[in-house]
Amino acid sequence: MSYSRFIVLGDSFSEGMSDEIINGNYRGWADRVADVLAMQNPDFKYANFAIRGKLVQQVHDDQIPHALPLIEGPHTLVSFHAGANDALRPNYDPERVRATYTAAVEKLVNAGATVILFTVLEKHGKGGKASAVWKERFSKFNKIVFSMANKPNVIIMDAFMDPEAASPHMLAFDRLHLNSIGHYRVAQAVLERIGAPFDPSWKDPIVHPKKKSWVTRKAIAVLWFITFALPWIWRRIRGRSSGDGRSGKYTSLTPWPIR
Repeated sequence: MSYSRFIVLGDSFSEGMSDEIINGNYRGWADRVADVLAMQNPDFKYANFAIRGKLVQQVHDDQIPHALPLIEGPHTLVSFHAGANDALRPNYDPERVRATYTAAVEKLVNAGATVILFTVLEKHGKGGKASAVWKERFSKFNKIVFSMANKPNVIIMDAFMDPEAASPHMLAFDRLHLNSIGHYRVAQAVLERIGAPFDPSWKDPIVHPKKKSWVTRKAIAVLWFITFALPWIWRRIRGRSSGDGRSGKYTSLTPWPIR
């Protein structure tokens, strides 16, 4: 199918953190998909409302109302990914997330769009209590995503479609967001899944860089804690989000690529 519109809703994953920066914005897997879809349809347009740090209720309330009027049948491709940030919060309520996530997907499906949903990795870290909590929470989240599989025109992207999905070499320095390699591979997985042109070698093993010395690894760990962990903790204490005050990259249908 040739898509005439691609509308992206969600959080940092869909905003494109932490891919290369182009024209002041992270590029991200969605922009990469739009690049290919634009070559298939001269009338193609793209919108990306995703904002880092957003919770599923915020995406439902703030982004979906802007997306719905832009949908024109199944030739409108909509990506929806939200709920992962909820699972990282101390007061995580899976049933509340389920209700909001389901309501959001149903609105998009009822509007006639083709909808892409994403599961997440259930394993993170090297074991311990934190890893166990992560697995429990994201296992429940993935069940929510898979429960949408019987909806019409819903495409589910399973994180484990990529054999390198759990590789740390897919992650940026913050150890949470995808790097350029990760975004490229997600884009290729999506393109393959929707029947668009894709790189058939995208699943090839990632060439691992040379292992760093013990001293270098420790220095990186300290820098990571100061640069990312402490600010994250400080935001949680104050009830703030990295997305506060930000808007989406392209909040109206934009002819693509931008010239």
